[in-house]
Amino acid sequence: MFIPLHDNNPLNVIRFQVVTVGLLVTNIAIFLWVHFEVSGQREIVSVLSFGVIPVELISNKTTAYPSTPMFEGLTLFTYMFFHAGWMHLIGNMLFLWVFADNVEDSMGHWRFLVFYLACGIAAGLVHAVMSGGSAAPLVGASGAVAGVLGAYLVLYPKARVWVLILFRIPLRIPAYWALGGWIALQFFEVYMSSDDSNVAWWAHIGGFATGILLVFVIRKHHAIRQPT
Repeated sequence: MFIPLHDNNPLNVIRFQVVTVGLLVTNIAIFLWVHFEVSGQREIVSVLSFGVIPVELISNKTTAYPSTPMFEGLTLFTYMFFHAGWMHLIGNMLFLWVFADNVEDSMGHWRFLVFYLACGIAAGLVHAVMSGGSAAPLVGASGAVAGVLGAYLVLYPKARVWVLILFRIPLRIPAYWALGGWIALQFFEVYMSSDDSNVAWWAHIGGFATGILLVFVIRKHHAIRQPT
């Protein structure tokens, strides 16, 4: 387990990571609104309404949960902007902040936004397919962020990243070690975890794989420069 802190990868094309910051602000604003303005029972209803519930999406079955009159397929978009708690939000936003700016730099603003949303939607679909009988709602940006990690691994495998190992040991390691280790951990957790795990490991794997595939289509080839 590691926490990313910083990389040595400057922007080469864009002046500022507009979309990355916009996604950060949007996620934080929605979390604060739900947590402080909607709070209590209505906060739970919001998560159930805007999260992906696999059994409803895949099998078209209804649950006993309250919901909004919204087409279930739209939750594949809305779920990635809601978070279950402070640590859930902070962890996702930290990974997004460290790695997304360079991926946005390689694609341009609008292409990156499409890429991010596509990774999040694909991650939600993979989770729903692999957990088709589950009535537990999926929320969080981690599937979309996993797509960013997959793209970063393809584009900048040799970039050096400062990370905190086990929350206390700072190390500067190549991105392929950090992100390769991260995705290996997701597969390990899928193998080891029980069906009632509250972490959507398959969403992480689905988003990561989607990011690896889409980056070859969406990136601007002239924008890629490997850091030394």
